[in-house]
Amino acid sequence: MKLGTGLFTAQQRPDDDREPSELYDEILELTREIESAGLDSAWVSEHHFAEDGYLSGTMPALGAMAAESDDLEIGSCVALGPLYDPIRLVEDAATVDLLSDGRLTLGLAIGSNPREFDVFGVPREERAERLADLVPFLRGAWSEGDLEYDAEFHDVPTDVSITPKPARGDVPVMLGGAAKPAVRRAARVGDGWCAPSALSLEGVRKRVEDIRTVRETEGLEGEFTIYVLQHGWVGDSREAAWEAIRDGYFYLQRRYAEIFSGESVEELDEDRKQELKEQAIFGTPEQVREELESYREALGDDIHFIFRTYYPGVKTEATIDCVQRLGDEVAPELR
Repeated sequence: MKLGTGLFTAQQRPDDDREPSELYDEILELTREIESAGLDSAWVSEHHFAEDGYLSGTMPALGAMAAESDDLEIGSCVALGPLYDPIRLVEDAATVDLLSDGRLTLGLAIGSNPREFDVFGVPREERAERLADLVPFLRGAWSEGDLEYDAEFHDVPTDVSITPKPARGDVPVMLGGAAKPAVRRAARVGDGWCAPSALSLEGVRKRVEDIRTVRETEGLEGEFTIYVLQHGWVGDSREAAWEAIRDGYFYLQRRYAEIFSGESVEELDEDRKQELKEQAIFGTPEQVREELESYREALGDDIHFIFRTYYPGVKTEATIDCVQRLGDEVAPELR
């Protein structure tokens, strides 16, 4: 079982008086600490036009993280595939892969926020089809020689060779989404699938079973990674861990409610707060290990758990302490 963390968003809560540049410096500092702690991966996320500065430049951020690390898997969890010009995504991802010596995983999803699609000029109703079209475009462009893929949504000649090529000849593509079509799309065309944090362990297990059935039935070979995303924290006690993340966690979830709906959300109701608390994994190292072990027992040894420890407004020193404890006191028992 591999264990990574993130997701870096560079969001600035109203009570955070730091300069935006300091938030990006923090991402680089935490990247170094994640590698020092012996964790397996570090991740960024993407949204646009957010008043709190939610990170939008996934590839520049990952390029900087590549320069601050030597062994970490780095990746997007997730980039909003339908919003990208495919040639630029091909080029930028290959560049980051070269800068990291083959450590990039490109996580993609269809997106949902209406304003993002409106401003980018992309029809929201085409988002699933655009993502499905993007993945074979990436594969064709990263292969040696000409593209040889006729894109449905972009007028790109098939006889052009797009450079540079990735360090390994390809970049692993992980796809997100919880709905059955999204999960099966990942099984068929991706190198991995990421279970969103809203899914219960049983919900993840059922989808992983479906993925494995699809791949076996259709004779799909090659390595396929199951990523599981969940919020959490490692502290001295369950109460202390919850106190550390509560405000940042609820702020983040309120902002997500706005992003996903396209409408303002002033406050989460108490039922939603309780639901979110029950979803998160937090407590002492022993308590966190026990909950992560339940995922390994249900899903198998070869999963990659993305334990989300980055919350807007939480002090850098506190996050570093959590990351160190995750690496020193949790990860060794799961490997």
